[in-house]
Amino acid sequence: MRSIVSDRRWRWPKGRIFTSLVFVAIAVALLPAADLRIASHDPWAELGRMVQGLLSPDFSAISSLSRAAALTIAFGVCGVAAGALAGFLLAPLYRFVTVRIICVAARSIHELFWAILLMQVTGLSATTGILALAIPYAGIFAKVYSEYLDEADPRPARAMPPGSDFISVFFFARLPLAMREFGTYTLYRLECGLRSSAVLGFVGLPTLGFELDTFFKQGMYGAVAAVLIIYYLLIATIRLWMRWPLAPVYILLSVWFLSRLQTPPMASGALMRFLGHDIVPAPLRYGAWGDATTWQRFGDWIGNLFFNQALPGLGATMIVAQLALVVAGLVALIGFPLILRPLVGRWGAWAGHLGLVIGRSTPEYMLAYIMLQMFGPSMLPAVIALGLHNGAIIAHLLGRQSEGVHADLRPDAPKGVDLYAWEILPRIYGNFLALCFYRWEIIVRESAIVGLLGMGTLGFYVGAAIQEIRVDRAVFLLLVTMLATIVIDMISRRSRAALGLGKLNARVVARMT
Repeated sequence: MRSIVSDRRWRWPKGRIFTSLVFVAIAVALLPAADLRIASHDPWAELGRMVQGLLSPDFSAISSLSRAAALTIAFGVCGVAAGALAGFLLAPLYRFVTVRIICVAARSIHELFWAILLMQVTGLSATTGILALAIPYAGIFAKVYSEYLDEADPRPARAMPPGSDFISVFFFARLPLAMREFGTYTLYRLECGLRSSAVLGFVGLPTLGFELDTFFKQGMYGAVAAVLIIYYLLIATIRLWMRWPLAPVYILLSVWFLSRLQTPPMASGALMRFLGHDIVPAPLRYGAWGDATTWQRFGDWIGNLFFNQALPGLGATMIVAQLALVVAGLVALIGFPLILRPLVGRWGAWAGHLGLVIGRSTPEYMLAYIMLQMFGPSMLPAVIALGLHNGAIIAHLLGRQSEGVHADLRPDAPKGVDLYAWEILPRIYGNFLALCFYRWEIIVRESAIVGLLGMGTLGFYVGAAIQEIRVDRAVFLLLVTMLATIVIDMISRRSRAALGLGKLNARVVARMT
């Protein structure tokens, strides 16, 4: 392969650069409307106390931390197992529009939103935690599993005897070719499940997130450090302790451990009350459906909720998402060369890998919570947290792709900054833009959920509605969140097609989902 100096194929793609500049320009235009003030009186003093605590971890509460870690694993294992089973059953049917819409709707709502809704039916219980993970993960598994099946070699299926039924073709000709990818992705999704399980602690379930929240509120930063160390150890060692022959044992132990979790009992008929009363809009709940006045009140109810809560919340969500997307792009462009040995050397690459592992392993909600303690309640903690988390994910994937690009270069290729700017980056810029578009939908969903921390996104209004026991309002706001996520996904797909970015390999998409 010829060097960039003499190969005109690797010019900077003008259309893609223009698209990037448009996204940056939109973010800049939104800055006056963004609440990026530092509301904390002395953030640097708070940061100093945090750093001091992180450098002197306190494991004195090891018994409660061990229990929280075990529950984090148990929720993650059970939630991922249930989601994987449902996704496996839905994957062969994913080509049907109805199934695809159901899966998109399920995964467009964050696990924390599902937990808040389910608590109205199953209370603060193990069932709530498992279903909060299983429902959105089922939609994700169905999508990714179906893509693995579509990428498999179609010739064995064509070679099946004429008249073979669908089930036989699936289990004997299609599934065996995708089983390895299924296993690899399920293990990765378990890692995500542990992150999500930890975050469930912020709504009261006794996982590591609950301990983190408790210690932060008490200013016990040494104990906070202990929680984070235990959490990172769980994530870092997952490929050591998770072996597929042991998966049934882990599932049974997790079910047994969660069954011993004592939770306050819910009133009988909670599900029927939720479906037949709580989620029904108040004007329809208390008025006669055949009365025109009832529907007039329903219209007023929707208008008031839309203009006073949904629209402001959606605007704040999109502002946070747009700024976070640009920050994530900058983090990715700066971060991925830090893991390439030809650019930063062996030890520099090791340090870069460590930084990206921490960035992408820390749940966005947990990271936003930590930033909130430093900067106070504004959009700034959310933008920084979402930008760092998603940027680290994109940078990790770009770094892995760039390793292959560097191997194809001539020996006389440029070094240092020139190597990065004129050889590596132009070659992978299309993939960079595609990864940003793929991640856009997820950033919107995450921007909505950080509102539960007090920022003015849709999550803030959902949380307020739940606190006021107005579940019907919360459901309406969640539907707005779902539609916004679906619209962004549609714009993302059309933009990728218009720019000629094509489809990323399912293995790459799976690492971001």
